[in-house]
Amino acid sequence: MSKDNGSSIAYKIFSFVMLIILAFLFIFPLYWIITGMFKPPAAINSPTPQWWPKVFTMRNIQELFSRRTAPLVGNIGVTVPAAVRWMINTVFMAVMAMIITCATAAMAGYALAKKRFIGRTLLFSLIVAAMALPKQVILVPLVREISYLGLYDNIWAVILPTVGWPFGVFLMKQISEGIPGEMLEAARIDGASELRTFTSVVVPMIKPGIGALAIFTFINSWNDYFMQLIMLTSSSKLTISLGIATMQAENSTDFGLIMAGAALAAVPIIIVFLLFQKYFTKGITMGAVKG
Repeated sequence: MSKDNGSSIAYKIFSFVMLIILAFLFIFPLYWIITGMFKPPAAINSPTPQWWPKVFTMRNIQELFSRRTAPLVGNIGVTVPAAVRWMINTVFMAVMAMIITCATAAMAGYALAKKRFIGRTLLFSLIVAAMALPKQVILVPLVREISYLGLYDNIWAVILPTVGWPFGVFLMKQISEGIPGEMLEAARIDGASELRTFTSVVVPMIKPGIGALAIFTFINSWNDYFMQLIMLTSSSKLTISLGIATMQAENSTDFGLIMAGAALAAVPIIIVFLLFQKYFTKGITMGAVKG
């Protein structure tokens, strides 16, 4: 066996071992949450960790769905477990933020990439600069604006600030740079309007980027605990993460209840990733090759 073949085999073995280690590190927290939701409090708080439940219990799931109730829609009507209402709120928030952000970012990115107008470079520079600003910097004026619009303690108070996500516009602009100008000119010669050109020519070409942005936006909205904590106060308006936090006692922490809520909250994210995963890598690659 030659030296090059030996080095190649050693590299493959090393890469395989590293992939296994990384996969274990990423999967283990999810495994611990899923098994923890079936453990009794004594097992969860035991100094010696139980890697697998010795006694399975449904107590944590029952507590999650029975400790508090809330109206299914609005503030009146059919009463359901509060966790169900919180999950509906969270799914609605993340899905609407994903749809609106993808639509607006795709149009804005296309305009910045393929249209020539006064102030285009300055506008894009401001968008790039805004990516460096932490959300806490604009929180005070954002809360004042939301209150002025009468949206405070409303689920739209969490959705609308996401729509102007600078990263989404930046990503779609970079991807739109790869659209051949000849195809746009051909569409115009055929008499297609700007809207028809965008929907029939541009969108199919940037679909992988939209898929990647959809995953980013959904996860970002779902996990934005800080913004949800500031904007939402009513029990019926809470998201699943906020709702689980309010169910904790003042001087104790029910880890089993938290794990049950975390497992419930993880399901939609996994579903969205599985639906859009074929676009994810391709979309990121498309955005990386244009500068």
